[in-house]
Amino acid sequence: MKNLSNTQSRRDFIQKAAIAAAAPLILGNAVHAFPKNKKLRHACIGVGGMGAHDFQQFREHANVEIVAICDVDEKNLKAAAEFVPNARTYTDWRELLKKESLHIDSVNVTVPDHNHFAIAITAIRDNKHVYCQKPMCHDVVEVRYLTEEAVKKGVVTQLGTQIAATFGDRTAVQWIKQEVVGKIKHAYLCSNRSGMIGTYRLAGPRPAEKMDPPSHLHWENFIGTAPMRSYAEEIYHPAKWRTWQDFGTGWSGDIGCHIFDPVWKGLGLKTPTSVIARVQESWKNSPERRADTWPQSNHIIWQFPGNAMTATENLQVEWFDGEFFPPEEVRKLYNDGVGYPEECSILIGTEGALLIPHGGMPVVIRTNDNKQPEIPKLKERNHYHHFVDACLGGEKTESHFAQSGPMTETVLLGTVAIRYPDQLLEWDAKNLKFPNYPAANKLLKRNYRKGWEVKGI
Repeated sequence: MKNLSNTQSRRDFIQKAAIAAAAPLILGNAVHAFPKNKKLRHACIGVGGMGAHDFQQFREHANVEIVAICDVDEKNLKAAAEFVPNARTYTDWRELLKKESLHIDSVNVTVPDHNHFAIAITAIRDNKHVYCQKPMCHDVVEVRYLTEEAVKKGVVTQLGTQIAATFGDRTAVQWIKQEVVGKIKHAYLCSNRSGMIGTYRLAGPRPAEKMDPPSHLHWENFIGTAPMRSYAEEIYHPAKWRTWQDFGTGWSGDIGCHIFDPVWKGLGLKTPTSVIARVQESWKNSPERRADTWPQSNHIIWQFPGNAMTATENLQVEWFDGEFFPPEEVRKLYNDGVGYPEECSILIGTEGALLIPHGGMPVVIRTNDNKQPEIPKLKERNHYHHFVDACLGGEKTESHFAQSGPMTETVLLGTVAIRYPDQLLEWDAKNLKFPNYPAANKLLKRNYRKGWEVKGI
């Protein structure tokens, strides 16, 4: 394959495409097809951090009435309540769902990963529509239960892969389906974002000292379904919980859902047959860290059965983060490796390669020329408002749980493989188990803390 030439036309294309890709997030709330007097009664569970962003997106929809908000941190509640002074406030989601059962139609779940399932399935069992941040759940079995329950109840659902609404990701999905680079032979996914160690990826072990949580933080509710841990300042709340296996799913569980999404949809993937992972040696050789934190670098490989979109009987999909990068020869396909996006996917096809930068427009790299296919005419879309409109009778969401659940299961299989580095795990999706390595089956679901159990699982 020939590398993309570093020409002004190529730069202009990418710059214009990047602006177009951002447009849906900025302009996506311009038009709604429903009567102004028809309101979706909505509750926001989690209004700090990413929750503040989600709260703002729902608040801006003309046909949404936010009637209740919940957060374990009273500072977050106070800040959000200033925008919705008539909304009732809660610090325990269980109380909200019980007291507001007759007063709400939908919820969004924007809290640490370990509490996603308990909140979402409780709401769905009460016939509420659910928007849930990624990953859908903390554990593989939870995802399967939640997906099946959502389909059974027939509620509207949407996974929080908001980049899926952009022109870039939607164009990539169409181009893959149109086989603009032929049948796909291999897929590489990566998130090598700089500056993350020390922010989301703590290098040290769990702190030994015990502290009392501040009065505004309801620590019992933060811990929720997870094992009780003592509060430690700047270690768990508000953002570093992603580092810990108790609460988060690591970098691959977080950003992996974004990067995987257009590849999954475009190729029509279903479920892998195996998974294996490499991690950095310092984490692998530290029993204390392996028991508590996620590694700072991962390389995960899934094997999928081939289908009509692939050139091979089996398709290999690889994920890289931290100190693990896609092979140099792959990165050099794009502009000889200069400016290779630190978060992207690249699909190797029989007639070229397709680069999908995270949040940007896809770029086709061909053997004979670098002419870009026609960009499809797509309506502007806001991922959150698309969910709201679906709840009010509009078109089906594109990241509904039946679609995004199997992808999330696959991502979370990677988090199991991470904890058994270098061990090939064969996957029996129908029976939810690793038949060749039963020891890993214990990591497919957790035991919930007393008082926070979820019935039926």
